[in-house]
Amino acid sequence: MEKDNLLSFRLRSLRSRKRIIRKDVEKQIIKKYKRSRELWKIRREIPLIPLDHPYQRGFVRFFVVRDDVKRSKDGDFFEGILNKINTKMYSETRKFLKKKRKFGRRIYVEREQKLVQLSSYQWNNPKLGLTERERQYFLKREDYCPIRKSTTVYYQFIEPWRFVLRVRPNIITHYKPLDSDLEKEIDELDSYLGRYKIQGIVHKKIYGKSDKWRDKYKRDQMKSLKTFHYNISATEIAENLEDENVLKF
Repeated sequence: MEKDNLLSFRLRSLRSRKRIIRKDVEKQIIKKYKRSRELWKIRREIPLIPLDHPYQRGFVRFFVVRDDVKRSKDGDFFEGILNKINTKMYSETRKFLKKKRKFGRRIYVEREQKLVQLSSYQWNNPKLGLTERERQYFLKREDYCPIRKSTTVYYQFIEPWRFVLRVRPNIITHYKPLDSDLEKEIDELDSYLGRYKIQGIVHKKIYGKSDKWRDKYKRDQMKSLKTFHYNISATEIAENLEDENVLKF
């Protein structure tokens, strides 16, 4: 009698087996995601090695405080703001041009360069260190995206005339050594985690499920045939990956 009870306890229903497979796949995805973050951190922390013979690679363009503003009493103040919203652009020549089609012909026009527009996260991030006085020089703006049907909030500097662009040679003085094994593993993980359905599972399990994320994909399922064809569960992913031997790196 006890053997029969033990046997019935060990036998699992189809739903239970699918749930176990799904949980196992989700655990593997989370494990690979964490490993990917670790590898990116390792790559980022590889120390730079100085070159014996520095060389020039094109030109770099960036913003600087105007001379008259810099000589004023608020010169250091605007220098501090610029350090937080400055941008750099690189080019092979001093002209910083890009191709553009006009009336069927390809012409060259100057590449536009702007200051950083702070996101809501950057605005509230204490690491950026915006003071109350510095915040007074930013204007809150909102952009509506009709494709995502969502509004993006950002903060824009209201006096960009205080800064001007400057070009200088881009001198390479250091290099970062390349670890082939590290790069190979990063590429493999990025390729795996970049899959459409895998991204949804990562977002749900790592960052939490949100109404905004769910509503976005509900709309896509109604309008996109591509989403219809790839609307499969984590259990089906597990079965497909087992057949293809993809789960094992």
